[in-house]
Amino acid sequence: MSTIAPAADLAARFPVHGDVQRRSDAARAEVLGRLSFGVDFTDHMARAIYTVGQGWHDRELVPYGPLRLTPATSVLHYGQEIFEGLKAYRHADGSIWTFRPEQNAARFNRSARRLAMPELPEEDFLGSIVALVSADREWVPDTEGATLYIRPFAFASEEFLGVRSAHEITYLVIGSPVGPYFRKGFKPVAIWVSTDYHRAGPGGTGAAKTAGNYAASLLPQDEACAQGCEQVCFLDGATNTLLEELGGMNVFVVDAEGSVRTPWLSGTILEGVTRSSVIQLLRDEGRTVTETQVPLADLLDDIRSGRVAELFACGTAAVVTPIGRLAGRDFDLTIGAGEPGPVTSGLYHHLTDIQYGRAADPYGWLYRLV
Repeated sequence: MSTIAPAADLAARFPVHGDVQRRSDAARAEVLGRLSFGVDFTDHMARAIYTVGQGWHDRELVPYGPLRLTPATSVLHYGQEIFEGLKAYRHADGSIWTFRPEQNAARFNRSARRLAMPELPEEDFLGSIVALVSADREWVPDTEGATLYIRPFAFASEEFLGVRSAHEITYLVIGSPVGPYFRKGFKPVAIWVSTDYHRAGPGGTGAAKTAGNYAASLLPQDEACAQGCEQVCFLDGATNTLLEELGGMNVFVVDAEGSVRTPWLSGTILEGVTRSSVIQLLRDEGRTVTETQVPLADLLDDIRSGRVAELFACGTAAVVTPIGRLAGRDFDLTIGAGEPGPVTSGLYHHLTDIQYGRAADPYGWLYRLV
């Protein structure tokens, strides 16, 4: 259950600084009418600075706008950067909530430790989100399946070309009103399994949410698109035989008898907040959920034989996404009958009903922002 401080107390940590040129009601309505993913942004952003010897300071809410960086800014050369992603949901009564934000705060700090960056106090992480959403509450959509996507991130902002941890870090939070991540909504997607490229390797940054991991996924993602697939799935870097995760989502296998498998957190896989929520919901349904190695060859045999009934992926942006096709260099298999399976559908509706306040939240996962 959540033990987070009240939102009003946390928001005070990020006072408004300067005049904000708010967009007109008509301009905002135009954005909320199209709801492209990650294209339009709200009027404010939260900001804080870390300096070695001083710690975190200058916490404030400022107008959203360009950053002033010199060509020698450290992040542009060495990629010392981390980020998170979460959403604000408008409920039927007009209140605005988010989902398990303390888990995002904890993962943000795990990523910070791996990237040799300073940890951010949980109160600052949560306070920056509350302050932003409170100031930009009109930007939280009220249409079905739409949310305000929130992106906290931090980067090495010191002007320095030496190879070491930066002595200055800038933390920012921006918001973007969005519709469904996949344009066709809750429909099965096709996945390309890459055997030539890897997202991460043992001892690397695979368990951190950092820009370099996503940069490494872009070329194989282009390969997947060229093969008619929406997403790419990576294998482990050590043996090139085990399923790990998609470019931005964790993956689950539903066996015909109803048990569920997902790749174990080997240190090269991102520990997803949605992933842990899905595991909890499945176990509370009475299903056996195993975190284990998932060899690709065995999975393909199980799909062909009918021992696998469903595949799905999950993550903050897309929530739960059915996988209807799994393809690679020497295989191309269909899972299911072209529609989401009952386990995947049940999970999607259960989780989104909790998030949007349509179902009870016995876990204390929701946190009211406004």
